[in-house]
Amino acid sequence: MRIVAGEWRGRKLRAPDGDVTRPTADRTRETLFSMLVSRLGTLEALSVADLFAGSGALGLEALSRGAASALFVEQDPAAIRSLRTNIASLQAQDRSDVRATSVLALGPAKAPVDLMLLDPPYGSGAGLVAIDRLARLGWIGEATWVSLETHIDEVVDTKSFTIEADRKVGKARISLLRLKPKA
Repeated sequence: MRIVAGEWRGRKLRAPDGDVTRPTADRTRETLFSMLVSRLGTLEALSVADLFAGSGALGLEALSRGAASALFVEQDPAAIRSLRTNIASLQAQDRSDVRATSVLALGPAKAPVDLMLLDPPYGSGAGLVAIDRLARLGWIGEATWVSLETHIDEVVDTKSFTIEADRKVGKARISLLRLKPKA
């Protein structure tokens, strides 16, 4: 696993030991960030949340491409060790906030993030539960872009969000979502 582009392009990332975490493949990450850059133009100065973070590859990719800060939320101890190792090896501590907890344990946000990246366990439905809860807690605003990675066969269906883009990459489906404006 490597950083695909930006300041740390080509730098290796450590994956967690064991098979509890499924790191996002480089090709899938490349597709995701291409989708985002085509819509946002740049990731410069954005606040990012990498939820179900695992090794932190998504959030670290965003930081490499100019994001101002990244919140990483992960509860698996082996993944947290890899995440902290990756942040330290890239010297990204000053732009990183690691929370060793469940995504669903996050409390109210001080402000919405600009970009939310979710890569929950496939088939769990945890991603949709999380974005609905986090929208209610103020983590997701009308300007927030949400990326949800699921298995290719999973259906992404939520009443509160519009699917702006949907791509299949290998065994993954990447859905870019936006909160529907309140009527």
